[in-house]
Amino acid sequence: MDRNITDKNLFLLIPGKVSNVARIYVEKYGGSMLDAIRAFYHSKTYRELEREESKYWHLGPVALYEDFMEHSS
Repeated sequence: MDRNITDKNLFLLIPGKVSNVARIYVEKYGGSMLDAIRAFYHSKTYRELEREESKYWHLGPVALYEDFMEHSS
C-alpha cells in the first residue's frame, strides 16, 4: 500500500482539514459552518492547501486557521 501524499490523492485529506478550520472559525466568531467553509474555500490558504507541493497538508487545523486569518484581514 502506497502511503505517499501526491497530487492524485491529496483530495482525500482536504475535506477534514477544511471542516476543522471552519469549526474553529465558528467557535471564535459564530455564524454558520457553511459560511465558514465557503470563506475558507475562497481563501489563499485553501489555494495553497490544494497544491501538494506547498506541503500545507502537513499543517494542523490551528496552523491552517492562523494562516487563513492572517491572509483574510
